[in-house]
Amino acid sequence: MVAIMFATWGLIFLDRMSVLYLAPYIARDLHLDDAQVGMLAGATAVSWAVSALLFGAISDRVGRKAVLVPMVVLFSVLSAGSAFAQDFRQLLCLRALLGLAEGPCWAVMMALVEENSSARHRGRNIGIVVSAAAVIGLAVAPVLTTQIAAHLGWRDAFLVAAGPGALLAILIGLFVAEVPRERRAAAHRAGALDLVRLLRSRNLWASAIGAAGFMSWLFLVNTFGPLYITAVQHQSGTTAGLLMGAAGLGSFVLGLVAPALSDRVGRRPMLAICAALSVILPIAMLTHFLYHLLWLLAIVLFCTQAGQAISAICIVLVPTESVPRQYAATAIGFATLCGELIGGFLAPLVGGGVAQQYGLAVPLWIAAAGAGVVLIATLAMRSPGAAQEAAMPG
Repeated sequence: MVAIMFATWGLIFLDRMSVLYLAPYIARDLHLDDAQVGMLAGATAVSWAVSALLFGAISDRVGRKAVLVPMVVLFSVLSAGSAFAQDFRQLLCLRALLGLAEGPCWAVMMALVEENSSARHRGRNIGIVVSAAAVIGLAVAPVLTTQIAAHLGWRDAFLVAAGPGALLAILIGLFVAEVPRERRAAAHRAGALDLVRLLRSRNLWASAIGAAGFMSWLFLVNTFGPLYITAVQHQSGTTAGLLMGAAGLGSFVLGLVAPALSDRVGRRPMLAICAALSVILPIAMLTHFLYHLLWLLAIVLFCTQAGQAISAICIVLVPTESVPRQYAATAIGFATLCGELIGGFLAPLVGGGVAQQYGLAVPLWIAAAGAGVVLIATLAMRSPGAAQEAAMPG
């Protein structure tokens, strides 16, 4: 179950991020400006946020697999459909529809992993699945997609990225068990007044603010980083892919190590360290002399890409440990919604606008500020145990 969920989440993130890594090729072919590239990322984010809430609630009633399997098939079809877009409007529509299909997968998959894991291994299993976004979506994806684009074209890169979806849908249907609806409903029943009281949680709001800063950093770096490397630093698209891949591999390593260390040293100190490291990454991309030492730049990016660690601690661990367990999915959903709308939707649009007017360096400076927001949010957090007691309804 963990292996199948790992591969599925990695593929979802690969499909979502592929348009960003292929942006230098797509922009040249479809004559896109920087603002339009930002709109492609923003359209996926806003539809992702809306569908995550809607279909996550539906899965509570009709079952997890009844939602997840069709959505995995649908996002694969839509990702492949991106290969046939002839202009910006067609591609924008396809990426928005892709967000509608991919949005439910995060909440539904995390619920499946939680419900099928023992208490002893729940954190480990969730950490393994979350790390797939780094190793597949942030490390493999930029190298794979740009190499295919360089040799066969960006359209073929979309087709290859979408290929495994049908197989994974079959594997989920055959081999992933599902908790009976009666047990699930009993474990997740919540009253409206209780949910309102949860919004009084200081940690929940701090996590939401941190999620907004983190996702602003994530999508600005991955949207405008490849464009900056190719257009301003005059590197090839494949070089940009290799540099982004080195960063993604570092995110995978830190994403496994930092959450585990947070069990020992605490969530807040480790989250603060990860946020400080992440401030350095876009600044390194902006440092001209490092492009004369590409191996050194790759090492710096590897060591400072703490994105998946921030995601695990800020969006999953701190919210769920700060509220009663039956409200864990709601807490994650609230932080994710704030992060997607502000960081995934608004930040790329603003970044594209300022890049169009002031240059591609500006979105990367904004990304560094986004990581700084995570650091500030960390300072506002309480220890999760005390925060959970404060958040108890009643």
